[in-house]
Amino acid sequence: MADRGLPVAVPSTALFTDQYELTMLQAALRAGTAERRCVFEVFARRLPEGRRYGVVAGTGRVLDAVENFRFDDQVLGYLRECRIVDEPTLEWLAGYRFSGDILGYPEGEVYFPGSPVMRVEGSFAESVLLETVILSILNHDSAVAAAASRMAVAAGGRPLMEMGARRTHELSAVAASRAAYLGGFASTSNLAAGFRYDIPTVGTSAHSFTLLHDSERDAFTAQVDSLGSGTTLLVDTYDVAEAVRSAVEIAGPGLGAVRIDSGDLLLLAHRVRHQLDELGATGTRIVVTSDLDEYAIASLAAAPVDAYGVGTQLVTGSGHPTCAMVYKLVARAASDEPDAPMLPVAKKSMGGKSSAGGAKWAARRPDENGVAAAEVVGTGPVPGDLREHQLQVRLVRGGAAVAREPLDSARERHTRALAGLPMSAMQLSRGEPVLPTEAV
Repeated sequence: MADRGLPVAVPSTALFTDQYELTMLQAALRAGTAERRCVFEVFARRLPEGRRYGVVAGTGRVLDAVENFRFDDQVLGYLRECRIVDEPTLEWLAGYRFSGDILGYPEGEVYFPGSPVMRVEGSFAESVLLETVILSILNHDSAVAAAASRMAVAAGGRPLMEMGARRTHELSAVAASRAAYLGGFASTSNLAAGFRYDIPTVGTSAHSFTLLHDSERDAFTAQVDSLGSGTTLLVDTYDVAEAVRSAVEIAGPGLGAVRIDSGDLLLLAHRVRHQLDELGATGTRIVVTSDLDEYAIASLAAAPVDAYGVGTQLVTGSGHPTCAMVYKLVARAASDEPDAPMLPVAKKSMGGKSSAGGAKWAARRPDENGVAAAEVVGTGPVPGDLREHQLQVRLVRGGAAVAREPLDSARERHTRALAGLPMSAMQLSRGEPVLPTEAV
């Protein structure tokens, strides 16, 4: 699915950062250490409680953010006016262009605790500035994609519609639509997401449209006259049984669908299906909405439901709005010399916040049946039996993005990644990550 691009010039992403990134830069420039070669890695120490796998999402948006990380005159003027950094640092920022390399798991892949989801290689100065914007994107998008993936598993092949724009920030809503589509949703109600990412869009009417008219029949008639008999009529404004009867009388047995947005969805779905069939509308689909999450969707597996609309729980990560990914320095040059050897470095903190030093590779070891058995992470040579199972790909080379792809490619990759996991990955019951992470 092609990215349409933006209709106007893309603003700088340089201020999508925290002040200490710039003050660290200033101090490093003064100390003469700013140009030391460094390796930063993005990883999660653990998955959100009860999750069996994570989903990498937002990679394409990271590439856009890095490309547009520029300190233009307006941004520099703000930094100068607020005295965030000194003049020598402002002069350095004026010419900022990321010129390093970025490797990472391709978008749509799954990940586990300790997986080196992204690796940023370059000078300290140019790499440290990207920390906040990269984490902001990956933590949000991966959380939504993981929720979407679990919901898609629970739906068992029935289509899911994303409709959470009114439950989050307007810009986050577009990113959430993108992540949901990657994770298995079929469509979105968000037109900005449809325009920006070419995601199929859906939508017909709300309760206000019914309440606008003198009667429910008048509302249904107006909608069918405008949108045709294949439309979806909302039937729970007043009495559901009466609404279904009127809907079929007005639209005919070719009515596209009815939507139920409240009440006991399991009971109502069965009653509405029986009523539709008795009225001859055997092909009319039933769509349910109303604060659904993966557990509610799973509870409707035996109900005659044809599609689900999900909003609040999806765009908030279904209880886990962040993946708690971090961006840590794991290696640096021994000196400022261009050919200085790289030294592993690591944070040694109490309370489970330590990290492992060294630039890491990752591979997924299969069992004898080709099913994933372990996530293997190492810093030395890659064992011969794992070389063809490595997970990281090059995303940026010499500052230029080399891995742009249609969103559909990431969506398809996620489907393949799930298919390669043990069946227990599909369980919604709380449990440990479906794969252990082995350090070698």
